[in-house]
Order: sequence, then structure tokens, then C-alpha cells
Amino acid sequence: MRVPVFKPQIFVFALVSLLAASCAPNAAQLKSAMESDPEILYASMRKDPARFIEVVNEVSELARTQKETKELEEGFSDRRTPVLAETRTYDGSKSAPVTIVEYSDFQCGYCAQGHKTVQALREEYGDRVRVLLKHLPLERHPQARKMAQLFEAIAQKDAAKAKKFKTMLFEQQAGFMPSDAERASKSVEEAMAKYNRRVDADLKKAIQALGLNYDEIKKLAESDAVSKIIEADRTEAHSFGFTGTPAYLINGVPVRGALPATSFKYVIDRELAAKK
Repeated sequence: MRVPVFKPQIFVFALVSLLAASCAPNAAQLKSAMESDPEILYASMRKDPARFIEVVNEVSELARTQKETKELEEGFSDRRTPVLAETRTYDGSKSAPVTIVEYSDFQCGYCAQGHKTVQALREEYGDRVRVLLKHLPLERHPQARKMAQLFEAIAQKDAAKAKKFKTMLFEQQAGFMPSDAERASKSVEEAMAKYNRRVDADLKKAIQALGLNYDEIKKLAESDAVSKIIEADRTEAHSFGFTGTPAYLINGVPVRGALPATSFKYVIDRELAAKK
């Protein structure tokens, strides 16, 4: 007895016949067809690989967007309640109906990206949105905590200058990273010593350029009062489950990472609509 041989051509013909008869295959039919003969998919990929990659990227972006939206939706029913002390430095009107709390690290590249997004949102929404910077300096960033302390010290003297200092730190972030020459040092200890001396000097110049007394700001930055602010911010961030940066709360709705402006606007617009 001769055993019949399965021929892909016959299968493809049968599939075409099925599609023609039913107009459009359902999910089960497509799944069955692909599992029975994956060559159908492979042939399509080889026929137009550029288009295939384009579709894969589109689907990947769609999946990412759906995941972000799902997480944001969950956040509306799982809001956090940060401390919004009026003694802190806000960017925006005190009467703004939407408050964005930004947990950040001055040496985090994604934080610099997120800072640009949040600043653009402030400009777009005007007095309807205010921003409060809180600190979550990561241990792997050697100058991040010092920068946070200097920011809070400046803020206690002049809020407007503190905002300029914050913008400068993010915009010139690359200059506060270890240089090639520092990395080429004979030891880690030597590299860090050179790096810290240079950055300390650069921070001193930046503070003096703002018209402030550096020694006074440095003393205040190293005070217990400022240290307690940084520690309180870190503790609060961790209590909300934020261990990486950046992280945000928009009226208590958590937004994790340097997401696109559309994700922030999704929450902001919902909040503004709810307050009408």
C-alpha cells in the first residue's frame, strides 16, 4: 500500500480555496494553517522582508502602547498620595489643578529626557499644571546626591535660580560624566578622585554664575535639614514602589519611565476633564 505524500502546493491550494469560499479566515483557521505549514509565513517574509520588518515594528509599538495604557488605567484606581509641602519649589501656579511630582536623578539620562517632556507639557498647559521635583539619586551615580542637595540649598535661597540650576544640570549632563582621561587612570580610586575634583569645581562655577555665594550654598547643602529632604523623597519614592528613575505621579497616578508626552497627556487630560 502506498502512503500518500503531503505536498505543500496542495495545502496552499486548499488554503486558497478555503479563503475564497469563506471570504475571510477566522483566527482558528489561520492558526491551524500556519501550524500545519509554517512555510506559508516564511514565504511571505521572504517575498517582502522590508515590509515584514515594518509590520513587526508596528505591532511592537502597538503592544508597547497598549501595555502603557493598561498600566496608566490601573493607576487611576491605585493612586499614591505624596507629601506636597508648600515650602518646596514648584514650577507652575500653586492653584494648578494638576500636580506632577517628578522623582529624578540629575545624572540619569532618562531623567534628562523626561525633564524635557515635562517642561514641554508645562509650557503647553500653562497654569493648569505645576511640577514638583523630588529626588531619587541612585547609588551608581556618584554626584547625583550632591547635586540634589545643592538644588535644595539653592531653592531655599532663590526658587527661580534653583530652577535654572536644575535645567543646567540636565542640559549639560554629559559634561558631568567621567571623561576618557579620568577613566584611563591607573586605579578606580584615582579616577574617582580626579572626576570628583573636576565636577566639584564645575558645580562651584555654575553656582557662582547664578550670583550666589558658593560657600554659603555648600554649607546649607551639607546641613541636616537638606539631608532630611533628600532622604524623605527617597523613602517616599520607595514606598510607592519606585526604585528606578525617572518616575512620576500625576495627581497621584503613577507614570513610570521617560514615556512619550502622549502618555502624560492621557492622564492630564483625564484629570482636567474630571475637574470641570
